[in-house]
Amino acid sequence: MQEQQYLTVNALTKYIKRKFDADPHLRDIHVRGEISNFKQHSSGHMYFTLKDEKARILAVMFSSNTRHMKFIPENGMKVIVKGDITVFEPSGQYQIYVKAMQPDGVGELFLAYEQLKQRLETEGLFAAQNKKPLPLFPNTIGVITSPTGAAIRDIITTIKRRYPIGRILVLPALVQGEQAAPSIAKAIEKANAMGEIDVLIVGRGGGSIEELWAFNEELVARAIYQSRIPVISAVGHETDFTIADFVADLRAPTPTGAAELAVPHIEELMDRVLQRQTRLMRSIRERFRFETERLNRVQRSYAFRYPKRLYEQKLEQTDKLTEMLVRNTSRLITGKKEQHDSLNKRFTRNHPRQVLTEAKHKFERMDRDMNRALQQTVTKKQTDFDKILATLQALSPLRIMERGFSLAYTKNNQILKSVTQVKPDEQVQIQLNDGQVYCKVETIEGGDKNAIGK
Repeated sequence: MQEQQYLTVNALTKYIKRKFDADPHLRDIHVRGEISNFKQHSSGHMYFTLKDEKARILAVMFSSNTRHMKFIPENGMKVIVKGDITVFEPSGQYQIYVKAMQPDGVGELFLAYEQLKQRLETEGLFAAQNKKPLPLFPNTIGVITSPTGAAIRDIITTIKRRYPIGRILVLPALVQGEQAAPSIAKAIEKANAMGEIDVLIVGRGGGSIEELWAFNEELVARAIYQSRIPVISAVGHETDFTIADFVADLRAPTPTGAAELAVPHIEELMDRVLQRQTRLMRSIRERFRFETERLNRVQRSYAFRYPKRLYEQKLEQTDKLTEMLVRNTSRLITGKKEQHDSLNKRFTRNHPRQVLTEAKHKFERMDRDMNRALQQTVTKKQTDFDKILATLQALSPLRIMERGFSLAYTKNNQILKSVTQVKPDEQVQIQLNDGQVYCKVETIEGGDKNAIGK
């Protein structure tokens, strides 16, 4: 039995890759699809997936091919790519190596135009507050365009006709082709470096979008934005709009229109000068007439004809005012003196020393009254006490006992008032005037309570 032959994964993948590479139908093919999972590496290579409703394929576009693209791919964008189908050996996946790409259904240049326009507008390059005003009477007008085109003839002819005193300085530049954008940007930088140009016209005659594309380049847009000289864009015809038109300080519909915007019409200036001269002479005549009439009024005035009398009147008026001032001053001083005396009296009357003296006198008076009232009260209370004391002494049992009477107390120290309060053999206490006698009850006899008095 013949031994079975096996392939390695690497050998199989290489075999499949050679099949792909050898198939002429997989070379320079065009594929339509939608971009997803787009990623641009720092090296410039682009990696994305190209898909439709039913399938997808990995795609790679190297930087050598991306640098010529006029637009930036985005997720969801429908494109048509041209490239080769091959196998990526490390993963064994087939993918397309894209050589060229263009939008599906939209021109590549138009898409690039819209993308750059949106980005620069977001950065503020189109903002109105960044626009520089044009000079009213420029001395030197710079023109950046092709020196052999019709645009330069139209611009020079228009400026010479409208403003012959202006100086025209032409800075030749390429306006079509791959080197046009750097040429225009370099001419703008050169014009700013010269320091003698007051306004700058940048443009060319009409053409297709490809022919006008140099004015849609970011390099030209940023050069116009960074220019210290006001820039008028004059690209193509009235219906042509480029990125340069949006960045410029002013857009002209045509090169001829740019020349008309850059300089005033000398005949119009002369008319304005003549009008102002006429108005000035009229104003001078009116002012002269007014001042003459004013001088005549002054010369006819009373003060001018009789200055001494007017002076005497003023002296008299001054004397009256002086008398009035003295009188009013004296009255004011008298009033203030009276007010001062009144305040001084009030101050003296309300001086703390006077108040303290009056309070001291009041205190002494109240102290005397209080002592007198207290003495009277004490005397009255002493008299009343003596009376009560005499009454108590008269009613005191001790006085009765001094006449031979005594008080008997039970063993409980109660005054013995009845025979019922004691019993035989109980102790009683007899209170005499000069002492006490303790007795023992032997017998108890009842009798008439009035017998003692009988």
